[in-house]
Amino acid sequence: MARTPSPRPWQPAQAYALLRSGELPAIKVGGRGQWRVEAAELEGYIQRMYHQTKNFVAAHPFGHGQE
Repeated sequence: MARTPSPRPWQPAQAYALLRSGELPAIKVGGRGQWRVEAAELEGYIQRMYHQTKNFVAAHPFGHGQE
């Protein structure tokens, strides 16, 4: 997977794991093992992660039950 300039601080191994698991839809192009991720797919993934995080925080409030 080639590195491209991105404001996202992801490591190649993290991105590759998301691609291989299918969590981040992409296609493999060419014979050199490069992946293409559409901007809309990346934004969709990010929105899903925001939603999951919001649900997690709601289910696990900070300091709940701690005094």
